[in-house]
Amino acid sequence: MRPPLRRIRHLVGAAPAWLRLALAVVLVVLGVLTLLRPATSLGVLALVIGAGLLLQGLTELVTGRAGSWRAVATCVLWAAAGAVVLLLPGLTVRLLALTVGIGLVLDGAVRLVAAARRDTSTNDRVADGAFGVAGVVFGVLALVWPDITALAVSVVLGARLLMTGLALGWATLGARHSPAPRGGRRPRGRAVAAVLAVVVAVGAVAASAVLREGSTVTDPFYAAPRDLPDDPGRLVRAEPFTRGVPPGGTGWRILYTTTRGDGSAAVASGLVVVPAEGEGPWPVIGWSHGTTGVAQHCAPSLAAEPFESGALLVLPEVLDRGWALVATDYLGLGTAGPHPYLIGPDTATASLDAVRAAAELEEADLGEQAVLWGHSQGGGAALWSGAVVDEYAPELDIAGVAALAPASDLRGLVGSLADAPGGSVIASFVAAAYTAEYDDVTYREYVRPGAEVVVRQMAQRCLASPGVLASVLTALAVSQEPTILAADPASGAFGERLAQNEPPATITAPLLLAQGGADSLITPQVQRGYVERLCAAGVGVDHRTYPGRDHLSLVAADSPLVPELLAWTADRLAGVPAPAGCPGS
Repeated sequence: MRPPLRRIRHLVGAAPAWLRLALAVVLVVLGVLTLLRPATSLGVLALVIGAGLLLQGLTELVTGRAGSWRAVATCVLWAAAGAVVLLLPGLTVRLLALTVGIGLVLDGAVRLVAAARRDTSTNDRVADGAFGVAGVVFGVLALVWPDITALAVSVVLGARLLMTGLALGWATLGARHSPAPRGGRRPRGRAVAAVLAVVVAVGAVAASAVLREGSTVTDPFYAAPRDLPDDPGRLVRAEPFTRGVPPGGTGWRILYTTTRGDGSAAVASGLVVVPAEGEGPWPVIGWSHGTTGVAQHCAPSLAAEPFESGALLVLPEVLDRGWALVATDYLGLGTAGPHPYLIGPDTATASLDAVRAAAELEEADLGEQAVLWGHSQGGGAALWSGAVVDEYAPELDIAGVAALAPASDLRGLVGSLADAPGGSVIASFVAAAYTAEYDDVTYREYVRPGAEVVVRQMAQRCLASPGVLASVLTALAVSQEPTILAADPASGAFGERLAQNEPPATITAPLLLAQGGADSLITPQVQRGYVERLCAAGVGVDHRTYPGRDHLSLVAADSPLVPELLAWTADRLAGVPAPAGCPGS
């Protein structure tokens, strides 16, 4: 009677061709499904991956050679991994990646050991070596990518299943139509497929490097010196800046003093651009940029396109009008964080102090008049700046405030993120900022179980970086729900903090509020409610809605808003009385 291990080997060698082909087809289908649906829910992903791991183990038995210890060992390995994924309660994305990653690395190591043996054919050694290298690379990739592991696991395991299925099918068909000649040489299909797996693995590593790439790197300019001026709004340093400055402009980047909302001293950075020809003093457009991210390296002044980053798309038109631009990076972008994303007082002080500090830059020759512009996050900052300027910086001559698709009703905005494209990324920014700023807002209460690591890492990507695509896919993979938030952000401490950061109705300067009619991020309905509250408080609002324009196209160079904004600003700087606003808004 044969020993149990030898009986298993005998059955392996007797596996019929139809079974091998059927298994190959299932592996290919499952691999393609995993690759094409990396953003499925975690529950469904666990079923697909668990089944794939079990099939991988079965494949090792079906394809194992008589006398091969590796076939049984790797079968047990994959079966155990599949059982963990399928049966373990409370499976998290990190544990899923850990299981698959370790399995791939161990399997790759076993194959590399087998490739070193001299009693196998050259084709088998090449195949084992190539599959071994690919397995180790895929496994390490899954293990070292903690922020997007659901995506990484789907890609690496899907590619592995696909390559295994193709190799099995190729080898089976080759064996049927071209029997191995004497001397033990086997068809080369498995070796070719294995080498292809290495190519795919290298491609996956290259893709991962692109997606993980930070958009920018800070430099010593942003470091605060020890001897800072005591007052906010003082220029610390300035240097010429040319990146993204149009031919008709001269630019500088600046570092200046400001304050946080709690009154503590801080430094922020920004940009100043004035017309290259003509003479000042130049009236100032104080620009508050839209969302770029919450990580330190997401400052517009560090970006490849510093003015388009944050949606200032009309700088040439500003300069042609004979106006200067002062654009803050805000606190925590460029300079040390945290960045107070959608936290009103902190963004207002940074915006107003940028205008103050830029006035000390003698080469710029800035005038006293200023109109504040802002889009999205920056629109909320412009509203806050207009609301606090009389108290915080009464010496500034603010002739008007133009808020473009502003983040005004924060509870309505955060509550609608589930329905907005890329809303999960914005939600991660809000969660990062509010948990850093407020002790009573916690990840545990407001972020879905098992998603905290993903959300924290998602918040480290800039909105314009390549990795933001991975953020979106990963957020979808974490849960079947359309948002990474576990509780209603308008409830409890989070809701209270959002409410206290909604711009107050204390703006005394003329106010233009522009809104895209097709905006799905900050919806016209949410904006309308905020305008109604301002009007009820006696604040005049020139509220204009632009049909067909979404969040970004509202401020594009071809938007009908642009000539109207320029004309409205020119009137404010010329002292023309502003429209009364509110009736019919």
